[in-house]
Amino acid sequence: MRYDCRVQIYKDMEALGLIKGKKPNAMRLGLCSKSNDIIEPYLKPQWYADCKELARRSCDAVRSKELTILPVEYEQTWFEWLEKIQDWCISRQLWWGHRIPAYLVRIPGVIDHPDSQNQDHYVVGRNEAEARAKAAAKFGVAPEKIELMQDEDVLDTWFSSGLFPFATLGWPDEEDPDLKAFFPGDLLETGGDIIFFWVARMVMMSLCLTDKLPFKTIFLHPMVRDEKGKKMSKSKGNVIDPLEVMDGCTLDALLSKLTDSNLPESEIKEAT
Repeated sequence: MRYDCRVQIYKDMEALGLIKGKKPNAMRLGLCSKSNDIIEPYLKPQWYADCKELARRSCDAVRSKELTILPVEYEQTWFEWLEKIQDWCISRQLWWGHRIPAYLVRIPGVIDHPDSQNQDHYVVGRNEAEARAKAAAKFGVAPEKIELMQDEDVLDTWFSSGLFPFATLGWPDEEDPDLKAFFPGDLLETGGDIIFFWVARMVMMSLCLTDKLPFKTIFLHPMVRDEKGKKMSKSKGNVIDPLEVMDGCTLDALLSKLTDSNLPESEIKEAT
């Protein structure tokens, strides 16, 4: 394990007389909000999407009032995010999600040892058959000579979520009755904190894949926060059960929930 390795490296350097001293160093230690594990960078190739044209169309839709954002103050937030947009890293190293539709190509005598860090050794396609046909055309070989290995990464959750307005209604079958009846929608109501992460992505993906806006109006409501102004989160344990607000709850039941939560002991004492 890397922690054991660090301790041993220090001991080895100390034995070699290479340690000149040791003192505390103030630093920011990234922790996972759910597991509290230490987050450490790990460099590897990623897949990116160029969003400049999609962002431009999304901004134009708001300026032309084809798409309305309420309250109007959020229009500035919309433009700040989209006018400065950068390439979107859409690959994630998770066990669940939509697989990246990219395939590493192996062709005996042409690419005997495909390199996962060489993008020229990849082809993309809606399915393996389409990817195989592209590889055959790209490398000038018969399709049956090609071996394909689909990338193990999955799409960013927000990428998959951006498909929601139409992917849940039978798309890409344009004749699907649900798609015809319910897409595009009229009103989206959601929290202002995800105006870019979800709302803008839905607009961009809909414009890209259907050439339509997913809805006409975006209504953004304020955030419900705890007494310290923090966003309520199940992982933080600072949420309120709406059933307890409506039906009531005993103090003993509330205290038992606090002690079973992940809240620090100092916050539990303050809450009690």
